Amino acid sequence: MARKKISEFRAKSLLYQFLQRDYSGISIDGDEDFDERISHLDSSKRYVLKVDQGIKQRKKKGLVFFNVTSENIRGKIEELTNRGFSHFIIEEFLEHENFSEKYFAVERIREGKKILYSLEGGVDIEDNKETIKSFVVGKDEDLRAIASVLEVSFEVIRDILSAFDDYYFSFLEINPLVVHSGEFYFLDTAVEVDSAAEFFVSGAWGSSDFRENGNRKKTLEEQEVERLKEGSPASFSYEILNPDGAIFLLLSGGGASLVTADEIYQKGKGEKLANYGEYSGNPNQEETYIYTKQILATLLKSKAPKKSVIISGGVANFTDVRNTFRGIITAMSEVSSRLREDNVKVFVRRGGPYQEEGLSMMRDFLEKEELLGAACGPDMVLTDIVKPAIDHL
Repeated sequence: MARKKISEFRAKSLLYQFLQRDYSGISIDGDEDFDERISHLDSSKRYVLKVDQGIKQRKKKGLVFFNVTSENIRGKIEELTNRGFSHFIIEEFLEHENFSEKYFAVERIREGKKILYSLEGGVDIEDNKETIKSFVVGKDEDLRAIASVLEVSFEVIRDILSAFDDYYFSFLEINPLVVHSGEFYFLDTAVEVDSAAEFFVSGAWGSSDFRENGNRKKTLEEQEVERLKEGSPASFSYEILNPDGAIFLLLSGGGASLVTADEIYQKGKGEKLANYGEYSGNPNQEETYIYTKQILATLLKSKAPKKSVIISGGVANFTDVRNTFRGIITAMSEVSSRLREDNVKVFVRRGGPYQEEGLSMMRDFLEKEELLGAACGPDMVLTDIVKPAIDHL
């Protein structure tokens, strides 16, 4: 399934626990009564209040309050709640003007785990990208070298990587990482997990920890897919990543969805990816029709000058390819003229029961409507359908 952001509170709780360090952060849900939790704050201390909804550059966006007291923290939470936010994290304020802010990140890639690090961390890291060094994890000597540069112990780096694997992290970013007098502090932490691994982490994190799209409300199309999912034994998910994107995905099966989306990012076109989601579990023709309509509705709102639709998936075990393709064709036929006006081409790679009949049906329709980019079966490698879709753009 997709890489999902989890709350900073959950990410730090897991990391500090794994590193055998105490963590005193408090998670606040603005929609609930939180008086009891903030009543335990020490009036002699100062705190940091942050929106905890997977939003980057929070400080620059005014979503972080420093030097907050126990007396005025409720008012600050209410101020952020009035701006539409609902999840917050409270931590003790660490005065660190004389300490150096460092950057440390780990990302899971095809070759393994890639470490990125810099001695110039903090809110301006985006402007100092040239200072970031990276390498794929290999020998312990490499990790010892990084530990020395960052002034933390080799064991800390090693244990962070172990936690990364044990909790099925896909991405971890600590920025800034502050080290002082032999102690380390993760001031800001962002983590993405492989959502398909929830079963394997024994409750360490779960869907309630996911933080998606900041405070963005779901679009009408996303809400329609939610309603579709609630009333069907089949599985549906749909998330708009870029409303003006150029690559639209109509994918079947979680694993195939993840691989296809990853291939788009690997080819440097992640910013053009309009949506992510999947349909699976043998949806019927009507359900696939409704699902496809939501994707097409989003597509027709996009201002991209050219657009590609990728209809792809693994080789199904029991999903009738004909039925799902009939639903897709019906939805596309209703707006085919507008798809041509928007310079849309459709790229298909699919396999499963009745694949020959389904692919023939799809190919004939797309040729007739002048929308055909490609229509292939499982003889094509799953990720190979991405290149022609990108070339069309």
